[in-house]
Amino acid sequence: MTTRRDFLASAALLSAGLLVSPALLARAKGYNKKYIGLQLYTVRDAMAKDPAGTLAQLARMGYNSLEGATYTGSQKFYGMTPQAFAALLKQNSLIMPSSHYRLGEEPMNGAPALGTMLHEWDRAVDDAAAAGVKYMVCAYLSEAERGNLDHYKYIAEQLNKAGERCQKAGIQLCYHNHDFEFVAQNGKLPYDLLLATHPKLVKMELDLYWATKAGHDPLTLFKQHPGRFPLWHVKDMDKAAPHSFTEVGNGSIDFKKIFAHANEAGLQYFFVEQDITPGSPFDSASKSLAYIKKNLV
Repeated sequence: MTTRRDFLASAALLSAGLLVSPALLARAKGYNKKYIGLQLYTVRDAMAKDPAGTLAQLARMGYNSLEGATYTGSQKFYGMTPQAFAALLKQNSLIMPSSHYRLGEEPMNGAPALGTMLHEWDRAVDDAAAAGVKYMVCAYLSEAERGNLDHYKYIAEQLNKAGERCQKAGIQLCYHNHDFEFVAQNGKLPYDLLLATHPKLVKMELDLYWATKAGHDPLTLFKQHPGRFPLWHVKDMDKAAPHSFTEVGNGSIDFKKIFAHANEAGLQYFFVEQDITPGSPFDSASKSLAYIKKNLV
């Protein structure tokens, strides 16, 4: 079990550059370019109504890798057991190497949120392994879960603990950012405290849109923390205010430049995500896929 003392000691060593060699972290195998992923939150309404039909449609479009978004609170993968969902993926020649989870500090309907890092995490890890998941990702901190810098240190402790349990199952824990982690408190960024977790127990899923919108260059993060970003969310930012989400290649983010540093980041899988689309999410996902195939892989 990781104590607060262990966490602070690890953070100090990391800051001093003694815990892990940057050269070692930078030695990534390189991502498999044949996998083009989609975060299923993009097609969440369709998945809720007809998961089998939706997966078949995504496979026909040309996506072959997915990231899940529903286990927390239901302890099911889109209403299915891990084994049933894994069989459905295989039937469509799809893989789901990553899935999203929650911290679980905020109750759901007045009760503990199950399948989260704080509640029934052991079962969540076992189910993820049964479904073939390689990365379990802390997806989001609600406003009630964020708090001050001391609370972010507590969250970092919980990430370390959850990462230890994942490691025993051969799974890597990651943390997915939005923009609020880059809002300074007393001159410090909450994201830096999250990066001070043990680098082998906790890695990052970098959301390129939110990091860019918050004013942070992904390439700088890769240089400062090589090998720490095995997962990316590839989502573009509209050039016009309010700079909302748009299809990959249709906005202002220079993905070609970012993908040129994939090995430095430690990239293994990336997932297209578009939280809001102007029309059918399948149309937007198709446009993003076409750009990626032509320009990035």
